[in-house]
Amino acid sequence: QAQLVESGGGLVQAGGSLRLSCAASGRTFSNSAMGWFRQAPGKEREFVASISWRVSSTYYADSVKGRFTISRDNAKNTVYLQMNSLKPEDTAVYYCAARLFPIATISADEYADWGRGTQVTVSS
Repeated sequence: QAQLVESGGGLVQAGGSLRLSCAASGRTFSNSAMGWFRQAPGKEREFVASISWRVSSTYYADSVKGRFTISRDNAKNTVYLQMNSLKPEDTAVYYCAARLFPIATISADEYADWGRGTQVTVSS
C-alpha cells in the first residue's frame, strides 16, 4: 500500500520561507507524477503545484507562481515544495499526492495516493 508522509510544516511570519518534503513508499513511484494541494479552514482543497516524473513539466497555481518551487529526487522517492515570500493567505494544511501516471495534472481527482497533510501557518 502506498504511503506518503509530509513534513516541514510549521508557523512562520509573513515574508518567510518553508520547505515541505513528501517521502513516498509502499509501491514503486517510477512513472508517477506528484503534486501538492492545500486546504484552508472552510475552503475546498485546491491545487498548488505538480511535477511530472521526468521533471520536464511543472505546473503552479497562479496564487503561488513565482513564490513556490516544486522539485523531486526520484532516487529518494521524495518531492519538495519550497515556499518563499509566504503570505497569511497561504495558511492551510498542505497535502502531497501521487498519480499512477507520469504526466502532471492539476486536478485532485487524477491523483490516486494522498498523504495526511502538514499544517502551514503564516502570521501577519
